[in-house]
Amino acid sequence: MFLTISTTGDPERPATDLGFLLHKHPDKAQAFSTSHGTAHVFYPEASAERCTAALLLEVDPVALVRRGKGKGRGGTPDAALAQYVNDRPYAASSLLSVAMSTVFKSALRGVCQALPERARTPLPLRIEVPALPARGGPELVRGLFGPLGWTSVDAVAVPLDERFPEWGDSRYVRLALEGELRLADALRQLYVLLPVLDDAKHYWVAPDEVDKLLRAGEGWLATHPEQKLITSRYLSRRWGLTRQAAQRLELVRLAESDDLDVENVDNAVDETKDTEERPVPLAEQRRTAILEALRTAGASRVLDLGCGQGQLVQALLKDAAFTEVVGVDVSMRALTIAARRLKLDRMGERQAARVTLRQGSLTYTDKRLKGYDAAVLSEVVEHLDLPRLSALEYAVFGSARPRSVLVTTPNVEYNVRWETLPAGQVRHGDHRFEWTRAEFRDWAGDVAERHGYSVEFRPVGPDDPEVGPPTQMAVFTMTAADTTHRSGGRAGDAPENAPRDNRANGSQDRPRNGSDNGTGNPAECRAEKEGEAA
Repeated sequence: MFLTISTTGDPERPATDLGFLLHKHPDKAQAFSTSHGTAHVFYPEASAERCTAALLLEVDPVALVRRGKGKGRGGTPDAALAQYVNDRPYAASSLLSVAMSTVFKSALRGVCQALPERARTPLPLRIEVPALPARGGPELVRGLFGPLGWTSVDAVAVPLDERFPEWGDSRYVRLALEGELRLADALRQLYVLLPVLDDAKHYWVAPDEVDKLLRAGEGWLATHPEQKLITSRYLSRRWGLTRQAAQRLELVRLAESDDLDVENVDNAVDETKDTEERPVPLAEQRRTAILEALRTAGASRVLDLGCGQGQLVQALLKDAAFTEVVGVDVSMRALTIAARRLKLDRMGERQAARVTLRQGSLTYTDKRLKGYDAAVLSEVVEHLDLPRLSALEYAVFGSARPRSVLVTTPNVEYNVRWETLPAGQVRHGDHRFEWTRAEFRDWAGDVAERHGYSVEFRPVGPDDPEVGPPTQMAVFTMTAADTTHRSGGRAGDAPENAPRDNRANGSQDRPRNGSDNGTGNPAECRAEKEGEAA
């Protein structure tokens, strides 16, 4: 099997720089031993104007059979013969991907100590694969490579026999890609898509293949329109691995939509500390106050938005009055811990029908959240940057529109009562702001007026006569006869009537994790909501 990589240049930026990027000298022909044969790298042409590197993989059919763990042995003679007489030595497949990862290991990572800037710069590339198996035909080839930045994707079906055109086309195509891409990006795309198009892998697909897929697909797979097909085929339709890859890719997509790192999105769990719930008086009082307010509202179908590790979901399930409980959080780690806390894998069928854990960002509308009796935002709003708060308001009050909404948040005035909390600091490092009672009432009143709700306020915890309670709660109740959205806007867009900056104390100007890009972590970071000492 064979592929070529070509580029052009000029005397100032010679095309022979390709040799530096591939870590293979243009004046040498080199051979490398791989799992299934010998890979050869050589340069049919190498000048300042044009340079072409070729990768030729000579497959050892005997070694391929031996590594096949005896498949076909004991079968019919024809089946046994097919192990030796097949297209594996000629058609680009997962065997060529394995050879690429061996021969071009540094180039796949984008590492070049000699020309680091050249490695980071897009090059005019032409990649040709003369025999590429494509289960799906040229249309699928164009559908996979087309969205990846190539200006030309030329996929031509290879006829079964040119002398007999009536026989039709084979399942192979001649592929030529042209465009300006980083060499590392182009190699990663080939590494993933060659076995995807062949729809077969010639080695055992272990769980670490998910990590390989995500590394090679970084920057393009999460948003690819054929993501499901790519992950399914690459992982040999092992549904457990495919589901795991899809969940991690969704987390990447949510992080990119808010211009955050994945680590900053999936941070609801502090891995340096014990995540088991410990008795915390204020946390217990907060849950008790929420349950009481939900019972008073007559709610039976409840959303816990930003459910974290599932403490409130667990409390709701203990009361038969709540017939359906949906926990929503952007962090898959938090949802995994919540599922373990609730013992979902051992839960009875009737009880399991009452609960759903769902991944989602609360700053984007979700039609699945419509039609519920009540929604709870417990210790959530303070984790958002103020410019993102209006997006959450619209997603909950304007789009989902439950009959009741409960919002709890710290009362910054009470912070002076915490002896261990330094003056001027918020209670948790991830809080973007903490409101006074007046600021919270001002915000809640505006939200209620815009979206057709009434609102009342209740203290949570000891109500200090000077500074108020440690936690403040607003109970919103829908007053409008219909569910017409009053604030307009689209999913993920902040309406024009965003909250006023003077409602928060000075903490909103502090950068989070060293940067302030104006896009807060979507209401998922609530690891402290049940575990804080206060």
